Amino acid sequence: MHALSTAGVGGRSAITLKLTSVESSRLCKLTVGHFKRAKLREMNLSSRAGPRVYFTVGTVAAVAAAGTAAAMFKKVMKPRVVAQPNTWNDALLALCPYFTKSYELPAILNNGHVETIFAALFRRRPHILYNRELVHMPDGGVVALDSEDLTSSQQLPADAPVLILLPGLTGGSEDSYVQHAVVHAREAGIRAVVFNSRGTSASPVTTPQFYSASYTGDLRCVVAHVASQLPPGAPLYAAGWSLGANILTKYLGEEGAATPIKAAVTMCNPFNLPLSDANFKKGFNRIYDWNLARALRRIYSKHHSLFEEAATDGGGKPFNPSLALNSKTIRDFDEAITAVSFDWPSVDDYYAGSSSSLSIPNVAIPLLVVQAEDDPIAPRNAIPFDAIKHNPNCTLVLTPTGGHLGWCSSSGEQGILGAPWTDRAVIEYFNAVRKLQIEPEVAKEAVVEAAGVYTMGSTTHQAP
Repeated sequence: MHALSTAGVGGRSAITLKLTSVESSRLCKLTVGHFKRAKLREMNLSSRAGPRVYFTVGTVAAVAAAGTAAAMFKKVMKPRVVAQPNTWNDALLALCPYFTKSYELPAILNNGHVETIFAALFRRRPHILYNRELVHMPDGGVVALDSEDLTSSQQLPADAPVLILLPGLTGGSEDSYVQHAVVHAREAGIRAVVFNSRGTSASPVTTPQFYSASYTGDLRCVVAHVASQLPPGAPLYAAGWSLGANILTKYLGEEGAATPIKAAVTMCNPFNLPLSDANFKKGFNRIYDWNLARALRRIYSKHHSLFEEAATDGGGKPFNPSLALNSKTIRDFDEAITAVSFDWPSVDDYYAGSSSSLSIPNVAIPLLVVQAEDDPIAPRNAIPFDAIKHNPNCTLVLTPTGGHLGWCSSSGEQGILGAPWTDRAVIEYFNAVRKLQIEPEVAKEAVVEAAGVYTMGSTTHQAP
């Protein structure tokens, strides 16, 4: 069992960690990685370094740890909010003080890489029991919806709000950040449903198609399915992380005011996929790229025969099964499978047409966008600041730290090993929207042509 305690060290507040043997071993590796960082900068980490790169994940983590069970001095961070001044946003922000409240972060988590990896390795899971529902898509595909198996003391009112959760690239209902969100939602009286895309979290794959950053068909069916089961008075919300955030934003832009979703939250949205693709080729980010590709290979390998058969069928699609099985980068896998599945002429066309930054001007429901300035996977220069400012429905909360799917916070019962900082922000936002009981529409003057708001490629948009 791990434990957290606080004590005064040198007259300053500090945190001490007591970890399991496995966790201690991991932290030792991270500590060694800190001292090897200078050496690693000299290494030529090829994006196709394979097992050598994977081995360095534990030892190259760039964690500024002084040792296991070491004192970790707190840093005080304060998010900032970017939103169009209007009656709706003024009322909303008045009900969301958490957005601008300073929060404490141990100094050990001193950059985005550290926080990203620390959260992935050490964040505790609530270990939820789920009930699973399989939903069949029009093309014969299947997705899995997981909802918490509630005890008698945890039962929610019939008209409780329902929250659809969209995990990241290869994530699902078993991931720690997803499970914490499910628990926080239930504690706030909201019923959470996790949308596991085809092949993730052991969901079935019945056709030669997974999912993509641009494909919103499965989400559209899931939203319609969940909405059809809502009792009168029960609002429907949605929240997504990383790739799930990109898909959700694209869906909201396509549906406009027609969506039954009343409010949404996105976190760690990559927004600009060409920029994200280029970002993966830089330095330490190559390790994330290799590991995410490895996760994609794991999913693909279970269903390889479906795609191989489709590739050899005279009327099938030109998949590249060999490249898929040996993908060293996300781009490799997208070239072999994803772009082909969804009929994109090339992987570059797929990335250019899948960026959700272009969808922001057409979002017609309240949308909270939460991004971290030091996110190594969803970089700051991909955030469409102009589009968000021009849409009165959108609010951006930009935190100075957080990494990718990190947002470790010293607050809470489990401290930095527990729920991410964003959980409370998400619940506070949905509660505020429900209390206001307003459904604003995008004003005509706020709908700006996408090309005028955001330019694809390496353009950097500065925050106001």
